[in-house]
Amino acid sequence: MMHLLRTAEHVMERWTTPLWSLLLPPKQRHEELVAILRRQCDDNALILSRQRVVIPNTFVIELLPEIHRRLTACDVPLEPCLVNVVCRHAAEQGYSFVGRVAVVLRPAAGEATVRFRVHSRIAPA
Repeated sequence: MMHLLRTAEHVMERWTTPLWSLLLPPKQRHEELVAILRRQCDDNALILSRQRVVIPNTFVIELLPEIHRRLTACDVPLEPCLVNVVCRHAAEQGYSFVGRVAVVLRPAAGEATVRFRVHSRIAPA
Protein backbone atom coordinates (compact mmCIF):
# COMPACT_ATOMS: atom_id res chain seq x y z
CA MET A 1 0.00 0.00 0.00
CA MET A 2 2.82 2.42 0.90
CA HIS A 3 4.53 1.67 -2.41
CA LEU A 4 1.35 2.57 -4.27
CA LEU A 5 1.01 5.85 -2.37
CA ARG A 6 4.68 6.70 -2.92
CA THR A 7 4.36 5.98 -6.65
CA ALA A 8 1.23 8.14 -6.92
CA GLU A 9 3.00 10.95 -5.09
CA HIS A 10 5.99 10.79 -7.46
CA VAL A 11 3.70 10.88 -10.52
CA MET A 12 1.87 13.90 -9.12
CA GLU A 13 5.15 15.71 -8.43
CA ARG A 14 6.44 14.93 -11.91
CA TRP A 15 3.37 16.48 -13.56
CA THR A 16 2.79 19.40 -11.21
CA THR A 17 6.36 20.71 -11.29
CA PRO A 18 5.93 22.11 -14.84
CA LEU A 19 2.69 23.74 -13.71
CA TRP A 20 4.46 25.65 -10.94
CA SER A 21 7.15 26.86 -13.31
CA LEU A 22 4.52 28.13 -15.75
CA LEU A 23 2.15 29.70 -13.24
CA LEU A 24 4.48 31.28 -10.76
CA PRO A 25 7.58 33.43 -11.05
CA PRO A 26 10.67 31.51 -9.94
CA LYS A 27 11.08 33.36 -6.65
CA GLN A 28 7.60 32.44 -5.44
CA ARG A 29 7.02 29.12 -3.74
CA HIS A 30 5.24 26.43 -5.74
CA GLU A 31 2.71 25.94 -2.95
CA GLU A 32 0.94 29.20 -3.82
CA LEU A 33 -1.72 27.67 -6.07
CA VAL A 34 -2.34 24.87 -3.57
CA ALA A 35 -2.63 27.47 -0.80
CA ILE A 36 -5.13 29.43 -2.88
CA LEU A 37 -7.27 26.32 -3.43
CA ARG A 38 -7.17 25.59 0.31
CA ARG A 39 -8.05 29.20 1.11
CA GLN A 40 -11.00 29.03 -1.29
CA CYS A 41 -12.23 26.03 0.70
CA ASP A 42 -11.72 27.67 4.09
CA ASP A 43 -13.12 31.09 3.14
CA ASN A 44 -16.24 29.69 1.47
CA ALA A 45 -17.11 27.00 4.04
CA LEU A 46 -20.78 26.79 5.05
CA ILE A 47 -21.50 25.50 8.54
CA LEU A 48 -24.66 23.40 8.38
CA SER A 49 -24.33 21.77 11.82
CA ARG A 50 -21.65 20.98 14.35
CA GLN A 51 -20.72 17.86 12.44
CA ARG A 52 -21.17 19.14 8.88
CA VAL A 53 -19.25 21.89 7.13
CA VAL A 54 -19.73 22.06 3.37
CA ILE A 55 -17.11 23.60 1.09
CA PRO A 56 -17.00 24.38 -2.64
CA ASN A 57 -16.65 21.37 -4.87
CA THR A 58 -16.17 23.09 -8.24
CA PHE A 59 -13.06 25.14 -8.95
CA VAL A 60 -12.22 27.00 -12.15
CA ILE A 61 -8.63 28.13 -12.62
CA GLU A 62 -8.34 30.78 -15.32
CA LEU A 63 -4.89 30.84 -16.89
CA LEU A 64 -3.19 33.07 -19.39
CA PRO A 65 -3.93 31.56 -22.84
CA GLU A 66 -0.31 30.58 -23.59
CA ILE A 67 0.04 28.84 -20.20
CA HIS A 68 -3.26 27.05 -20.74
CA ARG A 69 -2.10 25.81 -24.17
CA ARG A 70 1.13 24.41 -22.71
CA LEU A 71 -0.64 22.65 -19.84
CA THR A 72 -3.34 21.08 -21.98
CA ALA A 73 -0.69 19.76 -24.37
CA CYS A 74 0.58 17.40 -21.63
CA ASP A 75 -0.33 13.73 -21.98
CA VAL A 76 -1.48 13.37 -18.36
CA PRO A 77 -4.20 15.78 -17.19
CA LEU A 78 -3.35 18.00 -14.23
CA GLU A 79 -6.90 18.36 -12.92
CA PRO A 80 -6.97 15.00 -11.04
CA CYS A 81 -3.86 16.01 -9.08
CA LEU A 82 -5.49 19.27 -8.03
CA VAL A 83 -8.72 17.45 -7.12
CA ASN A 84 -6.61 15.21 -4.90
CA VAL A 85 -5.15 18.28 -3.13
CA VAL A 86 -8.64 19.65 -2.43
CA CYS A 87 -9.95 16.29 -1.20
CA ARG A 88 -6.96 15.80 1.09
CA HIS A 89 -7.44 19.27 2.60
CA ALA A 90 -11.15 18.59 3.12
CA ALA A 91 -10.40 15.32 4.89
CA GLU A 92 -7.82 16.98 7.15
CA GLN A 93 -10.26 19.75 8.13
CA GLY A 94 -13.36 17.56 8.45
CA TYR A 95 -15.14 19.27 5.55
CA SER A 96 -17.64 17.61 3.24
CA PHE A 97 -18.89 18.14 -0.30
CA VAL A 98 -22.42 18.13 -1.74
CA GLY A 99 -21.28 16.76 -5.09
CA ARG A 100 -18.31 15.49 -7.02
CA VAL A 101 -15.13 17.60 -6.74
CA ALA A 102 -13.99 19.11 -10.03
CA VAL A 103 -11.09 21.36 -10.99
CA VAL A 104 -11.18 22.88 -14.47
CA LEU A 105 -8.31 24.68 -16.19
CA ARG A 106 -9.60 27.33 -18.58
CA PRO A 107 -7.96 30.12 -20.61
CA ALA A 108 -8.74 33.58 -19.29
CA ALA A 109 -11.12 35.61 -21.42
CA GLY A 110 -10.09 39.01 -22.75
CA GLU A 111 -6.95 40.82 -21.70
CA ALA A 112 -5.92 39.00 -18.53
CA THR A 113 -3.01 40.52 -16.64
CA VAL A 114 -2.60 38.00 -13.83
CA ARG A 115 -1.01 34.58 -14.32
CA PHE A 116 -4.00 32.76 -12.85
CA ARG A 117 -7.30 33.37 -11.06
CA VAL A 118 -9.33 30.82 -9.07
CA HIS A 119 -13.14 30.78 -8.80
CA SER A 120 -15.05 28.31 -6.66
CA ARG A 121 -18.66 27.39 -5.99
CA ILE A 122 -20.81 24.73 -4.40
CA ALA A 123 -22.44 22.67 -7.15
CA PRO A 124 -24.92 19.97 -6.12
CA ALA A 125 -24.56 16.46 -7.49
